[in-house]
Amino acid sequence: MSEGAALPSHGAIPNLQDFRRIVIKVGSALLVDRARGRLRHAWLAALAEDIADLHARGADVLVVSSGAIALGRTVLGYPPGTLRLEESQAAAAVGQIALARHWSEALGHHGIAAGQILVTPQDTEERRRYLNARATVLKLLEVRAVPVVNENDTVATSEIRYGDNDRLAARVATMIGADVLVLFSDIDGLYTAPPHTDPQARHLPVIERITPEIEAMAGGPASELSRGGMRTKIEAAKIAASGGTHMIIADGREKNPLRTILRGGRCSWFLSGSNPVAARKAWIAGSLEPRGILIVDDGAARALQGGASLLPVGVTGIQGGFGRGDAVVIRDAAGRTLGRGLVAYDSDQAVRIIGRPSREIADLLTHPGRAEMVHRDDLAMVGE
Repeated sequence: MSEGAALPSHGAIPNLQDFRRIVIKVGSALLVDRARGRLRHAWLAALAEDIADLHARGADVLVVSSGAIALGRTVLGYPPGTLRLEESQAAAAVGQIALARHWSEALGHHGIAAGQILVTPQDTEERRRYLNARATVLKLLEVRAVPVVNENDTVATSEIRYGDNDRLAARVATMIGADVLVLFSDIDGLYTAPPHTDPQARHLPVIERITPEIEAMAGGPASELSRGGMRTKIEAAKIAASGGTHMIIADGREKNPLRTILRGGRCSWFLSGSNPVAARKAWIAGSLEPRGILIVDDGAARALQGGASLLPVGVTGIQGGFGRGDAVVIRDAAGRTLGRGLVAYDSDQAVRIIGRPSREIADLLTHPGRAEMVHRDDLAMVGE
């Protein structure tokens, strides 16, 4: 997990190149030519070039990309206008194949592997599925691939879907501990009023806190292909900031939009008062109701205090019933609380592997499992 870049001083504009883990959100209106319903190949190639530059500097990069429905509806011959739910799902099923291929080819040109991940709201909000999705993304980043995430429109319904990829991008950014989220739009940031209707509107380069006044500045959706608007971007900024992630709104219409930001191009920064690690630790330590207790031996207690993960071999006892992804309290043999963490096993599975080395987990459970009972990224120790 990224440790996060240093927080900027009051009123200062951060520099994108100072951040190690970056999430980029690309909307349908930028990726797909609205008139022809086709991908903007030259634009995507230029963005892939920007991503490759960040990647070469050692940054982790993840993309949240819309465009599946927009591409699929053209292939299926659907006319312009609002689609019925089943039509949207059919268009997404066709378009997801094309979208994944385009990203794979664009990034592959720079020697970068792309990994497609389709998510639904439950994947980032239910802790069991959240841990699975997070582990997959972090493994892809570890092997220097670029995950390309999209909402799974083939199965999402109107009742459960995000409705826009701005908030999805913010959820994913906080899930993986991103330092900064870049939302590309058709406007170069937040203004005090809609600039196309108010010539007196002022551009805001830095927003240190989202107040009711800031929220009142948001407008509605801007295009047929986009389900978002400035209002959803402000909501995304609130999600990101609460998770320790800064956010940028920038104009993505020109080629090489990341390069423009790096060179000081106009955009709006929404700052978080924390960093991803601190925000996550605070969430685990104080916002989740513990469902059980893990008792650890002295060796495990020392290892945990030194920053290690909790392995099954170091656990001597279990109290309570809990599910995978639930919060548990960790105590030493004397009953002292060492911290809290998100456990990687259900209690009935955990009791079968405690005290045993990780290499035996597959045989004990008859299927492969995580090596750690509680991973260090999912652990908040007392005093942290």
